[in-house]
Amino acid sequence: MPTGAAGGADMTRGDGSSKDAGDTFELEHRVEEVLLQAPRRYTRLDIHQRAGISPERARRLWRSLGFPNVGDEELIFTDSDVAAIGLLEQLRATGLVPESVQHAVVRSMAQAMSGLAVWQVELLHQILRHNNPPPEEWPDRLAAMLPRLEYVQNHVWRRHLVAAAGRMLSSPPDGTDLRTLVVGSSDLVGFTRLSRRITPTQLIDLVEEFHGIAADVTTGHRGRIVKTVGDAVLFVTDGPEDAAQLALDLLERTAASELELPELRTGLAIGPTLTRFGDIYGEVVDVATRLCTHARPGRILVDHALATALDGDRRFRLRLRRPIAEPGYPKLQPWGLRRAPD
Repeated sequence: MPTGAAGGADMTRGDGSSKDAGDTFELEHRVEEVLLQAPRRYTRLDIHQRAGISPERARRLWRSLGFPNVGDEELIFTDSDVAAIGLLEQLRATGLVPESVQHAVVRSMAQAMSGLAVWQVELLHQILRHNNPPPEEWPDRLAAMLPRLEYVQNHVWRRHLVAAAGRMLSSPPDGTDLRTLVVGSSDLVGFTRLSRRITPTQLIDLVEEFHGIAADVTTGHRGRIVKTVGDAVLFVTDGPEDAAQLALDLLERTAASELELPELRTGLAIGPTLTRFGDIYGEVVDVATRLCTHARPGRILVDHALATALDGDRRFRLRLRRPIAEPGYPKLQPWGLRRAPD
């Protein structure tokens, strides 16, 4: 339920002169109505009355969705906002989304949608600027593209639902909501220093290259990327062998990149992992991150439990390394992982 206009757009004429504030304001609202498919009709107080919920609950839902508070008299909301808030309340009232986790569910969904929306607007903006139509034609162009984008997005979402359901059915959590997973943490060594010496365009190219390689390799080995933060990626797999192959392929693909990416290092650990709203928690996540931090450039370190699980697999070579002294982890025993010679 987004609000606000297409902020940050470059509202300039084809000849480079700036449009006046009135024209820009009108264009922003035309774009907003195309994206929301409804005009602004209601204030915050109207929402409370029409959705039948208390002002405090409506305010919390709105904040959980990632939007700032609005004044009582501001005409912000649409019929779609009323319907969506009403559906959220129905899910809570019927018990499909328990009240204890409603805001956590909404917040997680909103964070994912926010990131998706940002890059989609940036992409659409680039397309429009490349085709160079007059800004007043932007709403019509957006209206033509939106149904296609919405269809593809919905289809991809359903495909990911199928994949997630399959993983859950094949390896359901135990009574404590924990699942045994392999967690991997990888980052590019020296990337921060490099980013200070290159142009923003070069930086974007490097990040997109690494993220593309990570996504392709992770998917190819039945893994899932949990999050990417700049030059780092956190991923999970169900099986030890998949995790080992994934880490080795990721290392090799990164080293072979034509953009000369910095060297990669990776930490892998296996153990009980709590999965919640798309994120992962537990000691195994900390162990993988610490192993990554201690790994040398171009190397992979795995914990003792994963080394034991991989023992005997002729595709891999494991070598015992010096214990790592980490506060709170007195028995952190790493093993070096390499691919076995043919």
